[in-house]
Amino acid sequence: MPRVPQGPYVALGDSYTAGPDIPHPAGATAGCGQSTASYPYLIAHRWRLQLTDVSCGSATITSLSAAQPTADGTNPAQLDALSAATRLVTLGVGGNDVDWAAIITHCTEMDLIPALIPGGATARFAPCRDYYTSGGIDQIQRKIQATAADLAKTLPEISRRAPHARVYLVGYPDLLPATGGACAHTLGLTQGDVAFLNTEEIRLNTVLRQEARTAGDGYVDTYTPSEGHDACSTEASRWIEPLLPASPAAPLHPNAVGEQGMADAVMHAITGAE
Repeated sequence: MPRVPQGPYVALGDSYTAGPDIPHPAGATAGCGQSTASYPYLIAHRWRLQLTDVSCGSATITSLSAAQPTADGTNPAQLDALSAATRLVTLGVGGNDVDWAAIITHCTEMDLIPALIPGGATARFAPCRDYYTSGGIDQIQRKIQATAADLAKTLPEISRRAPHARVYLVGYPDLLPATGGACAHTLGLTQGDVAFLNTEEIRLNTVLRQEARTAGDGYVDTYTPSEGHDACSTEASRWIEPLLPASPAAPLHPNAVGEQGMADAVMHAITGAE
C-alpha cells in the first residue's frame, strides 16, 4: 500500500485548488484567492507536510510556466516552486483553458427564457448545446482537445523539476447533475443544457485522466464522490455553490465542504486508505 508522502508538498492549480472566498485567506500573492480551508491546506495539516501553495484563481496551463498578473499582485510561474526536494505535487488545472466560467455564463444568458417554461418541456430545449455544436462542430470539445495537448507538454516538466515527487492531477468535482429541473431555478439552465454541460465536464475529466496516465502520474477522481452534491442540489448537501452562494465561496466553486471532499479524494488516491 502506498505510504503518506514525507517531505515538501507543492500545490499547483487554479481557483478550485485555491478556494476563493472561503475563510480564511492565505497565500503570499494577493489576488489569488487562496484559503486555509482549501484541499492543499487540509492535506498538509492532516499529514503535517510543509506546504507551498502557488495555486491562483484564473490560472491556466500557461500560468504554470509564466508569471500570472492578478488585480492585486503577480503570482510567479507556478513551476518555479518545484525542486529536487519536493516529494508531493498536486495539480488542478484545465477549466480556465476551456473557459468554463464564460461558457456557463453564456449558457445562462441564452437559457433565461426557455428555463422558465414549466414542467418537463424544458428538457426539449437546449439553446446552449445548439450554440456550441452548430455546424456539427463541438466547440467545447475542441477546447478540451487543445487543453490536453498543452497539458501533455507541461506534465513532463513537472517531473523534470521535481524528479523525486509523486505527482497527482486532480480532476473537477461534479458541477451539474446529469439531468434535473432544479437547475432551472438554481442556475437558470434548461434540463437539456444541464445534461449537455455535464457531459462536457465528464469529457474534460476523462482527458485529464488520460493525460495523467500517459505522463505516468496519478489521477484524482473528485467527480464520483461529489455526485449528488452539485450546484443544483440542496444547500445542506452541496459541495459547489450556485451563482448566488449561500455559503462562503465563489459562485460555481467548491465551498468548505467541497474542499474537504476533494482533500479526502486526494488522500484516498495517494494512500488507498485515507
